[in-house]
Amino acid sequence: MEWPLLAELSDDERRRFLANCRRQRFGRGEVVFHAGDLPESLHLVASGRLAVWSFGELGDATMLNVVGPGGFVGELSLLGNGEQRSATVRALEAAETLSVRRGDFERLRLDEPSIDRVLLAALASELRRTSALLMEMLFVPAETRVLRRLLCVSALWGQGELVPITQQDLAGLAGTTRATANRALRQAAAEGLVALRRGSVELLDADRLSARARVR
Repeated sequence: MEWPLLAELSDDERRRFLANCRRQRFGRGEVVFHAGDLPESLHLVASGRLAVWSFGELGDATMLNVVGPGGFVGELSLLGNGEQRSATVRALEAAETLSVRRGDFERLRLDEPSIDRVLLAALASELRRTSALLMEMLFVPAETRVLRRLLCVSALWGQGELVPITQQDLAGLAGTTRATANRALRQAAAEGLVALRRGSVELLDADRLSARARVR
């Protein structure tokens, strides 16, 4: 398994980092960590897909991101600032991660300061992703954002596979309402680009959907 997060490390540094990770398995729907938990570990996703959720004051849930193999969650735990987790991460299906605890990461940094590149890569990756989403929120119509988020998420499964994501989930990912997500998806379905199933979406024509979403 290759993780872009570790790409800047030498082979020896990568081996040492992974030697300090422990393998964890999660069943479908199982929580990896809750919002409000103490930030204890970074998780590298080895298999399966994880969803990142935020909860409002009234308990309403919004999906913020979906992370697949090669991705990561919980990067802020490595900063050691002691703040509580800001989001809940749950497995969308059976999943496996390699987790490194903050204490083990700190010991690695003392022995090999270049390990800091892992933390820098994580923060830079999330900053780029957040900046891109912000630019979309400002300049891209909501219905187009829905299609773009669908393309991003479906890439984790592949064309022709059912993506276990609801219209409400896509609305959260796109920063819009369920009504807008429904409108965008029904139009895409009418054009033969997707098929809407109960609690999931099937991608039928990624190329045409990309053109429809003006993805270059």
